Amino acid sequence: MSFLTDALEGLAGLPQPAVLAVTGALTLAECTLGVGFLAPGESALLLASTTVTTVPRFLVMWLVVTVCAIAGDSIGYYLGRRYGDRLRDSRIVRKVGQQHWDKAGELLRRRGAWAVFAARFMPVVRTLVPASAGASKLEYRRFLPASIAGAVCWSALHIGIGATAGASAKYVESVFNGAMWVLLGVAAVIGLVVVLRRRRQAAAVKAVELEEVS
Repeated sequence: MSFLTDALEGLAGLPQPAVLAVTGALTLAECTLGVGFLAPGESALLLASTTVTTVPRFLVMWLVVTVCAIAGDSIGYYLGRRYGDRLRDSRIVRKVGQQHWDKAGELLRRRGAWAVFAARFMPVVRTLVPASAGASKLEYRRFLPASIAGAVCWSALHIGIGATAGASAKYVESVFNGAMWVLLGVAAVIGLVVVLRRRRQAAAVKAVELEEVS
């Protein structure tokens, strides 16, 4: 377990601005059309969140990630607004799967702006909904509040999960190390008992042989 906490401590030892910059950039890319399948934004966020050990760090990362997520959504929206349904036949969407574009469009038709909020928590579809919203001519004044609400909740949830996981890993290691010392102690006692028992048995056998000889 120590390798895990060593890795987390190494990450935590990096300059916080660098961690925030990388996390923000990957989040922005993850939320932009198609790039989310190349940039591990969600995974990077969970990993970076293990460095969150104080409330101020939580708030700063929450702000950075939220802003970058909204910016990524807005870029996707304007790409959809400009290129429309032609994006469905683009190389990126074909690679991802046109069925996901269709699913995003259907979700928007049924739920409107609420789909933008809900899609934030849906893998694959999340990265296509902003562009699909732009292509479907959903008004930006309706798109933006839903994007903000989704980004705020999504980032808080993932940062909370990552921070909890980091703290849990250290706790598990401390418990594991304590248990290891106990197990080593028990093993040593058992080994000593076995050795003493074999010596007694050997001494008893030797005593019997001496009696037979005499």
